[in-house]
Amino acid sequence: MAQSIVNEVERVPEIVPETAQEFAGFATNPAPLLVAQYERIAKQEMQALPFYHATMPIVAECVLFEGQWLGCVLTPWMLSVVLLPGPDQLWPVRSSGDRLALQIPCGNMTFMVGELPDSGQLLACSLMSPLDPHLGADEGRSLVSSTLKMLLSLPVQQGASAGVDLGRRRLFGAARKAAVVSD
Repeated sequence: MAQSIVNEVERVPEIVPETAQEFAGFATNPAPLLVAQYERIAKQEMQALPFYHATMPIVAECVLFEGQWLGCVLTPWMLSVVLLPGPDQLWPVRSSGDRLALQIPCGNMTFMVGELPDSGQLLACSLMSPLDPHLGADEGRSLVSSTLKMLLSLPVQQGASAGVDLGRRRLFGAARKAAVVSD
């Protein structure tokens, strides 16, 4: 079962002072805001880097999961999972670079605290950086949607927990032993 990382509150203040110890969640999907911010970062800071994938679009998709915005972001330099506070949430301000291990349906992931100019702090987990130079724009868009679906999928357990060893050698070894016994 996934665990929420923040507590719900009755009312989220509209404006949170910069010296605050908490910051307010997003009432609406933050994906368009993420795209706009990463587009500015791309133009101002990233385009000249050798691993910048110029034909890759900037794509972000977010869904509400246990009151938080869970998303996937693709840029010309990386693919990341992001987590932002949802509606009626207050998150504590953390130090940039801090790491948090969180349990989501697909399993445990380690996120790093980061910050964007317009949205403030977020948690991010890099999945691919830099991007494969052979990855096409359509494949990248599809990768964002597929990744978000996989994040919300329950992990499949094999082997020891079910009492069945599905290893190839074990499978063929069992067949050989059965054949010897039947002779």
